[in-house]
Amino acid sequence: MVSPDLERPSAFAELSRDQLAILVPELLLTGHLIDRSGMAHTIGAFGREGMTAVAIEEWRVASPVYTRRMQRALGFTGDGVETIFKGLQLDIGAPPQFMDFRYRVDDHDHGAFWLDHCGALADVEPLGEDYVRSMCHDIEDPTFDATALATNPHAQVRPIHRPPRVPADRHPVCSWTVTIDASHTPPPVPANFDRVAESYAARVLLDPIDPGDDGQSDYAGPLLSDLRFSDFSRSALIRMADEVCLQQHLLALGFLIAIGGRTDAAAAATIGRKQFAGIAGLTSERLRHALGLGTDAAALAQVLRLHPAWNPLRYSGVHIQHEDIGVRLRLPKRSGAVADGVWPSLIDADHLESLEAMARGVNPRFAAHVVDDNDDEFAIVFLLGDKPFREAGEVAITRFSTGADFRFTDRGIPLPLTVV
Repeated sequence: MVSPDLERPSAFAELSRDQLAILVPELLLTGHLIDRSGMAHTIGAFGREGMTAVAIEEWRVASPVYTRRMQRALGFTGDGVETIFKGLQLDIGAPPQFMDFRYRVDDHDHGAFWLDHCGALADVEPLGEDYVRSMCHDIEDPTFDATALATNPHAQVRPIHRPPRVPADRHPVCSWTVTIDASHTPPPVPANFDRVAESYAARVLLDPIDPGDDGQSDYAGPLLSDLRFSDFSRSALIRMADEVCLQQHLLALGFLIAIGGRTDAAAAATIGRKQFAGIAGLTSERLRHALGLGTDAAALAQVLRLHPAWNPLRYSGVHIQHEDIGVRLRLPKRSGAVADGVWPSLIDADHLESLEAMARGVNPRFAAHVVDDNDDEFAIVFLLGDKPFREAGEVAITRFSTGADFRFTDRGIPLPLTVV
């Protein structure tokens, strides 16, 4: 039985508008890096072709669900290429600047995009042409279409050119057309899509954006060359942050479903925990740096409250308290997240690696100690030890990505992309 607290405020409501404008692109980027954390372990279990199949399945079942959520939240629910492009700008699959999508809208049914920089390609090119083809051909073809289909079932995304790059420094790195045509036959609904679409993550209710708040309250206007998050209202940014966290849970759910269909439950849980530990630690580190926090217990408490693993709070039900002794985390055993079987469900007294990786992204001296484990909740306290712990291997693997050290820049006033 799941009884979410529908009155519980967003954890992001404690932040200022300026802080939220910094945080939202960070959350989009860390959501993208989930695959950097999980796919290395997937390759180890199933090989490159198995990894490719898992990636296709997870994105195909997750992206249409969270794309429609964001469209409804930000008020851009059209059915043309402009709406598709707006969705990509708020998608963990295309975090700003790291995946530097550029757009052109020709008319309602025709447009194009290209990447001036592709952080994912920078991560994969050193692995060789086979991995590049797996990502830029095998994975992108069905998953780009899946994202577009969330807006219009007759949309197709097709390459003009894409890697492997010839010559090796070809720029832009890839280019694609988007065409909507009633003659296009939509692909069949992928297996397990209903399981994701009917999950608690897909259905969780969040507070609407306050249209009277200072700043832009929706994205109903023209498509912009870039989203300048500081232009949005505080209320809109809070909703964006919670929606981006749900994107991460939905992608993790798709990943765990895909893994679970290829191995036994114990092995799937092991891979899921490794994925969780890798992204948990790197995300904490980036959040701490982005918000200019310290390394003490107060900083850990704030990072934990804002960590996408625990948000939205109505989904995870987690409680985090900064106490004299340390930082206490109370995780209910009945919540939407636990019922869905995503990251919080993978934690127990014998599996604290993800929690410790999360805390050590703030300070490598933190350790997790179980203080309660009953029918209702699991509780741990983070305490500082005398010496730093070695970085977890799962975090080190995720740090392989160029996204680990990526820094956003101010690009100034964005331009509207209008039809000529």
